[in-house]
Amino acid sequence: MYNLLIIIQIISAIVIIASVLMQPSKMDGFTNFVSGTTDTFFSRNKSKTRESMLAKVTIVFSIIFALVVIAQNLPTFVQK
Repeated sequence: MYNLLIIIQIISAIVIIASVLMQPSKMDGFTNFVSGTTDTFFSRNKSKTRESMLAKVTIVFSIIFALVVIAQNLPTFVQK
């Protein structure tokens, strides 16, 4: 069981790293602040874009990672 948790933790860590690195930079937000915003199709439909999908994947795998870490350390808390 412990080995399965370690494998899940490694896979979720790799997915988190990849999804964070694939997300676009937020630096262009400051240029829109100075020059004004442009309303595009993608800015109105953010829930269907690749960026929102990567954000959701990051959140889900972060929760999985946290739960696995808690599950791995649970026996040490119970013994005390």
